[in-house]
Amino acid sequence: MTEKIYTTKKNGMAVLIFTILLYIAAIVLFIMSIIKTDAEQGGAIWVLTLIVSGIWMFIGWFPFCGLRVLKPQEALVLTLFGKYVGTLKGDGFYYVNPFCSAVNPAAGTKLRQSGDVGQGSGPAAALLKAGAGDITISAVSTVDKRISLKIMTLDNAKQKINDCLGNPVEIGIAVMWRVVDTAKAVFSVDNYKEYLSLQCDTALRNVVRLYPYDVAPNVDTTGDGVADEGSLRGSSDVVANRIKCEIQERVKDAGLEIVDARITYLAYAPEIAAAMLQRQQASAVVDARKLIVDGAVGMVEMALEELSRKNVVELDDERKAVMVSNLLVVLCGNHDAQPVVNSGSLY
Repeated sequence: MTEKIYTTKKNGMAVLIFTILLYIAAIVLFIMSIIKTDAEQGGAIWVLTLIVSGIWMFIGWFPFCGLRVLKPQEALVLTLFGKYVGTLKGDGFYYVNPFCSAVNPAAGTKLRQSGDVGQGSGPAAALLKAGAGDITISAVSTVDKRISLKIMTLDNAKQKINDCLGNPVEIGIAVMWRVVDTAKAVFSVDNYKEYLSLQCDTALRNVVRLYPYDVAPNVDTTGDGVADEGSLRGSSDVVANRIKCEIQERVKDAGLEIVDARITYLAYAPEIAAAMLQRQQASAVVDARKLIVDGAVGMVEMALEELSRKNVVELDDERKAVMVSNLLVVLCGNHDAQPVVNSGSLY
């Protein structure tokens, strides 16, 4: 199914005014015909006028069914007796065939996260869980059939997914999307909003399972057979772009364009969060200690070189060992050193 533009002029206001004038004329003629007929002053012409004006008063509202109003970035898919005749695009006041009906299976579907904001209310609304996204489907018959062409945001709820190492992580994404082909969106899938939400969930799972949460050794995230440093936490832009491409590939047949995708939430699942936090803390302590030791060794080496260069004191190997030990204790200790003054000889 290929989209085609319904060719019609923006003559809705002219048709509206003309129809109202005809209705007023029919009412006036109908009243005059009754008066003339009651006064027995009319002939066949007034009887015919009475019949014609009465019929027009009965069916004169029908042209109003062909009036359509569109705002900027809106479209209307029209069918005539079940056949797709075209899509009405562009803001304005239109008049189309009154027998044409608008079609939009997703008109009553509201993505409750963001973008397409709105919730069903009353006994006619039913709640449908589609993947991770809560979708409200309103059963009200008087729903708006217009299709929004604006960029909308689908903010799916957090999902629990196992990464490539088997660790459960919670992740949420925000997907910016819009309709680019109204015919495909309406006729290729049953409900393009539900379809998008489900495909976002599936694509997210397929991509996340290829990456570890943090950088891990011997993990290939690109599929080239070479281990790399890709991770969910450190390569968020790469992961988000991969998710975007994955979703776009899945929804292109539905006439949708994925503008952007971003990770909005990322954390370990609660059942392993405490253990992973201890692991991260231990790793941070080891890295900090390594940095402290490297700095302390450099300072001790510099101190010994300066003492030798300036001939401040001559130290044998044993005294150098004692000095190095004391300096390392002072520089690497967790607490302030308590000095001990030696008033005698070392020997």
